[in-house]
Amino acid sequence: MSKPRFGVILENLGTPESPAVKHVKPYLQEFLSDRRIVDLPPLLWAPILKLALLPRYAPKSAERYQLVWTEQGSPLMFHTLAQAEGLQQRLGDAAQVEVAMRYGQPTLAAALGRLRAAGVTEVLLVPTYPQYSTTSVASVLDDLAAAKAAGHTAGLTVRTLNGWHDDAGYVNACVNQITNHWQANGRPDFAAGDRLLLSFHGIPVSLVAKGDPYPAECERTAALIRSQLGLTEAECPMAYQSRFGPARWLTPATIDTVRELGKSGRRLDVFCPGFMVDCLETLEEIGLLNRQAFTDAGGGEFHRIDSLNDSPVWLDALTNIISTRLADFD
Repeated sequence: MSKPRFGVILENLGTPESPAVKHVKPYLQEFLSDRRIVDLPPLLWAPILKLALLPRYAPKSAERYQLVWTEQGSPLMFHTLAQAEGLQQRLGDAAQVEVAMRYGQPTLAAALGRLRAAGVTEVLLVPTYPQYSTTSVASVLDDLAAAKAAGHTAGLTVRTLNGWHDDAGYVNACVNQITNHWQANGRPDFAAGDRLLLSFHGIPVSLVAKGDPYPAECERTAALIRSQLGLTEAECPMAYQSRFGPARWLTPATIDTVRELGKSGRRLDVFCPGFMVDCLETLEEIGLLNRQAFTDAGGGEFHRIDSLNDSPVWLDALTNIISTRLADFD
C-alpha cells in the first residue's frame, strides 16, 4: 500500500479529560489563557484567572459537564472522532484523517507527528467552525503558528480551510437535520405561532468593531437555511448564546429570546448551525438551561435538534468541501 500524500486534521475546540474538577480546571485555564478568548495582558489576567476565577468557576463547570458526560466519554470528543471516521471512510486512501483539539488532548503537534510518521507531505488543517471568527478559526491558526515555530511542521506543507458558512452542501445538511427531526417529531405549526430558533455562539461586540466577519456570516447562514425551509425571519429568528464575562456581546441573546418566545405558550425548536458536534453548549446550555427558561416562561413543547455530528448528508458535504480544497495543492 502506498503512503498517503495528503493528511487532513479536524481541529475542534477541546474538552476536559473527565468531568472531575481536577481535569476541568486545567482545561479551563488553558482555554481562558488564550488571548483570542480574553484579551488582557497575561501579567494582569493570570493571577485573576488562577486565584479568583478558576477556584469558583471550575466546580460549577464540572457540574455542567457531569450532566452531559456519557459512557463514551465527552460528547464533543466522541462525535468529533465519529466525524473523522466517517470522513476517512469517504476519502479512503486519498488522505489520512486525524483529530486535534485547540485546548487539551490530542494536540495539533501530536496530529502533525502522526501524519509525518505515515509519510504524509501535505496537510489540510480544518478548524471545525463553519463561520469565521477571531475567537475560533484565528485561534486555531495561532495554534498552527506555534506548531510551526516549534518545528512540528518540518517537511510538511500545511494549508487551512477557514470556514464554509454559505456552502450549499453545508446548508443542505443543516436543513436535512432539521427536517429529519420534524419527520420524527412532527413539523411545528408556524401559522399558529410555533418557532424555529437558530442559535449561534456569541462573541464580544468589540471584536466586530475591529472587523470580525462572524455575525455577517452567521446571518448569511441563517438566511440560507430559512430560504430552503421556506420560513420567514419571524418564524425562524436567530440569536447568540454562551456569553462569558462582563463585556457587551452580540444580541439578541438566546436565553432572552427563548424566554420571550416562551410567553406565547407555543412550541419552540432550537438548532445550532455553528456547532459541528453536540457538546456542552448544545446539550446542557440549550437542552437543559434554555429548555427550563422556556418552560418557566410558559412555553409549550421544546425541541433541541441534534447538531450535524456524523450525519451521512453532512459527511458527504464535508468530504466535498475538503476534496475541493485538497485540489488546491496541485
